[in-house]
Amino acid sequence: MKKFRKVLDGLTTSSPGATVGSPSCGSAAGTPTTAPTPKEIDVQETLVSENFQLCKTVRHGFPYQPTALAFDPVQKILAIGSRSGGVRILGRPGVDCYCQHESGAAVLQLQFLINEGALVSACADDTLHLWNLRQRRPAILHSLKFNRERITFCHLPFQSKWLYVGTERGNTHIVNIESFILSGYVIMWNKAIELSTKTHPGPVVHLSDSPKDEGKLLIGFESGTIVQWDLRGKKADFRIYYDEAIHSVSWHHEGKQFMCSHSDGSLTLWNLRNTTKPFQVTFPHGKIQKDARKESCKPILKVEYKTCRNSEPFVIFSGGLSYDKAGRRPALTIMHGKAITVLEMDYPIVEFMVLCETPYNNEVQEPYAVVVLLEKDLIVVDLTQSNYPVFENPYPMDIHESPVTCTAYFADCPPDIIPILYSIGAKHKKTGYSQKEWPISGGTWTLGSHTYPEIIITGHADGSIKFWDASAITLQMLYKMKTSKVFEKPKPGEGRATELVEEDPFAIQMVSWCPQSRIFCVVGISAHIILYRFSKYDANTQIVSLEVRLQCDSEDVISPSENENNPSFSEPGSHSPQPHHHHQHPASPGSRTPEGIKDSIPCLKVKDRAVRVPPGYQSELVIQLLWVDGEPPQQITSLDINSAYGLLAFGNCNGLAVVDYLQKTVILCMSTLDLYGSTDPYQRLTRSPRRNRQSTSGLTELTDNQQSIDMERSKSPTSGHASRRAMLQQLHGVTMYSHDEHHSTTSYCWSDRESRENSFTRSRSSSVSSIDRDTKEAVTTLQFGESYGRKNDVLPTPCLWVGTSLGVVLLIPMSIPTDQEERMEEPVTMGVSGAVLMLKGSVLRFSFLDCMGALIQTPYEVWRDHNAPEDPDRPRRRKLVHFSPSSSQDACGDGHLAVVCSERQAKVFLMPSQSCLFVHNITESSFVLRADVVSVCNSVCLACFCANGHVMTLSLPSLRPLMDVNYLPLTDMRIARTFYFTNGGQALYLSSPTEIQRITYSQEMCDNLQEMLGELFTPIETPEAQNRGFLKGFFGGNAHTFDREELFGEAAAGKASRSLAQHIPGQGGVEGMKVAASGAVGELARARIALDERGQRLGELEERTALMMTSAEVFSKHAHELMLKCKDKKWYQF
Repeated sequence: MKKFRKVLDGLTTSSPGATVGSPSCGSAAGTPTTAPTPKEIDVQETLVSENFQLCKTVRHGFPYQPTALAFDPVQKILAIGSRSGGVRILGRPGVDCYCQHESGAAVLQLQFLINEGALVSACADDTLHLWNLRQRRPAILHSLKFNRERITFCHLPFQSKWLYVGTERGNTHIVNIESFILSGYVIMWNKAIELSTKTHPGPVVHLSDSPKDEGKLLIGFESGTIVQWDLRGKKADFRIYYDEAIHSVSWHHEGKQFMCSHSDGSLTLWNLRNTTKPFQVTFPHGKIQKDARKESCKPILKVEYKTCRNSEPFVIFSGGLSYDKAGRRPALTIMHGKAITVLEMDYPIVEFMVLCETPYNNEVQEPYAVVVLLEKDLIVVDLTQSNYPVFENPYPMDIHESPVTCTAYFADCPPDIIPILYSIGAKHKKTGYSQKEWPISGGTWTLGSHTYPEIIITGHADGSIKFWDASAITLQMLYKMKTSKVFEKPKPGEGRATELVEEDPFAIQMVSWCPQSRIFCVVGISAHIILYRFSKYDANTQIVSLEVRLQCDSEDVISPSENENNPSFSEPGSHSPQPHHHHQHPASPGSRTPEGIKDSIPCLKVKDRAVRVPPGYQSELVIQLLWVDGEPPQQITSLDINSAYGLLAFGNCNGLAVVDYLQKTVILCMSTLDLYGSTDPYQRLTRSPRRNRQSTSGLTELTDNQQSIDMERSKSPTSGHASRRAMLQQLHGVTMYSHDEHHSTTSYCWSDRESRENSFTRSRSSSVSSIDRDTKEAVTTLQFGESYGRKNDVLPTPCLWVGTSLGVVLLIPMSIPTDQEERMEEPVTMGVSGAVLMLKGSVLRFSFLDCMGALIQTPYEVWRDHNAPEDPDRPRRRKLVHFSPSSSQDACGDGHLAVVCSERQAKVFLMPSQSCLFVHNITESSFVLRADVVSVCNSVCLACFCANGHVMTLSLPSLRPLMDVNYLPLTDMRIARTFYFTNGGQALYLSSPTEIQRITYSQEMCDNLQEMLGELFTPIETPEAQNRGFLKGFFGGNAHTFDREELFGEAAAGKASRSLAQHIPGQGGVEGMKVAASGAVGELARARIALDERGQRLGELEERTALMMTSAEVFSKHAHELMLKCKDKKWYQF
């Protein structure tokens, strides 16, 4: 065996383009190799590794699994915490920031330091964090980790630097916000309650200072005990023992009453004059039954008691509904005077918060809105109108309205496409929103200088498609369409669709969009393809339906010796399926065999009547694969469409089909094996018959934690190929694998130099070789383009490049009539005996460069509106734009470069000679999930995303590694399915089932990121407290003389126990931050921002000083006048 390997090694190294060395198993990138070529290619590569840096830019969508909510009433910014430790901070549109706790612990509570540009977060790992928001990328300044107690509740009084922290043991600790050090002042639970009490009061569930006196702290314990603690006297003023568990407490602004919500669905109102019993007990949703008993109600989880100057107070609470009605939706109840309004929600309420005009808790609150955080949505209700309308949400919080199943990302789109899509989408917007401005309006954001039109497309489980404007790192919905409208609704009992997929028969698997011609194509999970054209006019259309029989016979023997006797398909053209409309479709009992086996029927039924379609994308053609002998059609794994050629190609694990969508005919339908003809490089084994039901659960799975054993194994890059197969099977919905996964018993038939170049051996475990030998070869990628189908071609012709899961590349030359009339009548011919090239692993991507290294765009048809009124003077003709490979190479003659990337390696071929110029083994230990040839810094590169989480870029055409970053471990299929590279050094993926994460791998964009992001903090004058009046101040307690520093400072309270909590300094301060854009530009920008802030503060200080001097002068003048007036008066004259 060793001798044989040495001989093979000698052969491979002597052949041109051979791999000289391969990387070690641990590394993610291999080595590019060059070889002597028939013709020198002189390409000046401009990209260097300094052009690349990977960082996150912005996150869009609804925070996944939210847990906490906070609002700054002065800055008007909102913060949302999540179970995974994320914090989203939202302001006006464009101000959207995402921060992540490194621990990943769930966020329990958030508290803004109001108008200070800071935020405190309390996490489930019992750590408090102080975030600095006075920079575009917030960072942690301090952390405090509690070692012996669990945090349950936090409260930070307005304009105080002392944070009250309640714990599970019932104790209350006090933290200095400036130093983040624990005070020695502690309110122990056993001191708070009476000594005679025999039971523990439970965890602290509420803390608040009295609006009347800041020196009084109200402590609510879970068991129903409430204590008002005198901070100065270090004793309890009063204790309340109630027999129902407390969930929340809310004060009346005068500080004489407070309201509690309880676990039995009741609200109790307490008056401080008499705390022996509640002043009032109400069950807002509890009716009195016939036996005079109250019906049982669900707990009221939170209540807010807010006063108004000119009307009755608002009492707003969540929960409290009666148990009797099954299936009742979660509700928010608004009680205003005697009116009770119940707002039913689509999802459970996580938290809500009433927005008030004043930050002071001792003033009339004047509520104007309520923010309701639901499990999967964020809504804001307008309280100023009696019908309580909701505000229109400016953020894209509905990305997950139906689970996202695929994405596409297009940077540098034609500039006219976004306004057109927006104008059509705006006609279908919902109405009935509040007319007022969105109340979360904090921060500042300006359109950066580095902006260009960008569009993100999301496909969803319900068959809907959404187009989003993603320009300038924002996200706005442009247009939505529903692909399910093309099909008839399945009648009850007619379960053809449900037999193929358990649910979501219209789920989108992939999309293909040509922004120039505006042709749009979707692939659905029920083995269907829909072609759409764009029109600004509505129309009556008859949808044309084509049905394609693309299925290998189950008894097929696919070894070369028997292939001639058992061909899967006849010669192209002789028995090609003919198109027919659905009303001619034989969906009769004759379509089933006598045994009742389904045959020649599609999964879904297309509407067979003319339908009225609105402006926008209008369906023109539906292609469906058919059931064959009781076996459902395999899902489609690859698709390409070309508007200049008028052709659409698609493939699955059975073969390839090409459709002429102008003539509505199938021009090619062949098994993968028949595409080879006599050039098949493999000997094949018998394939066992296999019927597999397909499921959308892989596409639409929302949970993050349910993963198969195979998926768990695939996290490890060295866990073997079985896990890779499981991942690909889930990703594509088919059974397929590449040639390096053949079993040890498989023999290879190496026929030419390309085959020898790919020879390698690999040890395999018995568990891998025991996997069933299903050697279906799937068509994994397709690309139309001008190329050379054969080595001796002189001129480029239209070709279809086909890549398979066994690493084979096939070139299929085509003959397309050029005249417009001929094109609509003459057939397109395809010759399947084109070139065959080889790579390791499943082929993922094709791209073409000219001999100067510039990207060759695929030809396209310029968009024209098919429904526009006819102009007799200017007949409508197809206007085609071609980018011929030979047109731009006067200096270096004919030919072009073909870049081919597979799961394991990349190659650059010179066409038409087909000689391999460069090879690069991308990875040995993992496999590539996504690869794209993209333009960055006025040049092009190959960008790859591997299953082990590495993001790499390679230069073109030499395939030099430029960047290799271990970015994120692939923990689930969602990231693999939605990762997408685009031009300008950008990429995106679904970071959670509800959020899109955009990243950049361009150094230039990282440097400019600071100016593109919004400012969270804007210097605003804190509103002045209302004048309380002489009598109120005299009789209302000495609230303003309370000095917390005197009580809680180290001098008075001493130091806290070191073992109780550990102080952890943050990663950076206001200026010295470890942000992604950490270049010189970023540093200067931050310094400039800091200086601006300082200058602004100094300016404000100067203004205040001037105001004080003026008021002092006025006071002096009045005092002098009063003295002159009174100096001669006797005492009895006053």
